[in-house]
Amino acid sequence: MKAILVKFLIYLAGGLLLLNALFYFQQAAMVFYPLRTLEATPRDWGLAFEEVRFRTEDGETLHGWYLPCARPAPQDCDTLLFLHGNAGNISHRGDSLRIFHRLGLNVFIFDYRGYGQSSGSPSERGLYRDARAAWKYLVEQRGVPARRITVFGRSLGGVVATKLAVEVEPARLILESTFSSARDMARHMMPWLSRVVILRYDFDAEGAIRGLRVPLLMLHSPEDEIIPFELGQRLFAAAPQAKTFVRLRGDHNYGFLLSQPDYQQALARFLAGTPQ
Repeated sequence: MKAILVKFLIYLAGGLLLLNALFYFQQAAMVFYPLRTLEATPRDWGLAFEEVRFRTEDGETLHGWYLPCARPAPQDCDTLLFLHGNAGNISHRGDSLRIFHRLGLNVFIFDYRGYGQSSGSPSERGLYRDARAAWKYLVEQRGVPARRITVFGRSLGGVVATKLAVEVEPARLILESTFSSARDMARHMMPWLSRVVILRYDFDAEGAIRGLRVPLLMLHSPEDEIIPFELGQRLFAAAPQAKTFVRLRGDHNYGFLLSQPDYQQALARFLAGTPQ
């Protein structure tokens, strides 16, 4: 009986080891969904823009677009640093760029490493480095004061935006349809499996947001089918004051459009410092 038990435990340990090895190497494909081809440019959406390329601290070259506001002197406008989600590339963010342009902002949007025309391949640490490089580009090369920059992050980009905002202290932080941590997402998607495998990524926004020292606006829909609404609420609860939570309508990818005009109005009030 003892020999059977020992054999069972050996097989179980071997099975768990094999499962962890397979799952470890599959996690990147489960987290990142980059597309290389740019399907449009701001010109297709009727927006003026500049092509931008800049370097990261570890030698990657990132590609992005700088969209000036409609004023004759764009330096009179505040600037939004846009950190997009885990799928596609910057050419799939036209609806959002039009909204922020209507709000009178300069917008800087870029692709993480491995996305669009940016070099390299995505990783958690790499995305954080990419965000810091984009911030450095705005502050050092374009001369934009930190107090005139709003950091915006959607979905996975919300975790990256949170980490960046804690480090650099922009004027304010906007998070849309994002989550508390990779562990919490894994527990939601794979309740049993997440307890027996090693997770390759942390993406711990909840841990980071406790150190936030700038105003926060969070937007999330209870109907979000990808990022659970309760994980957005959990992240919001961990944030210090001052903070505002706005409920959207609709699904993960189109909730911001289905919530118009309330969505744009909520952004405008927050940018203006008006109570919601």
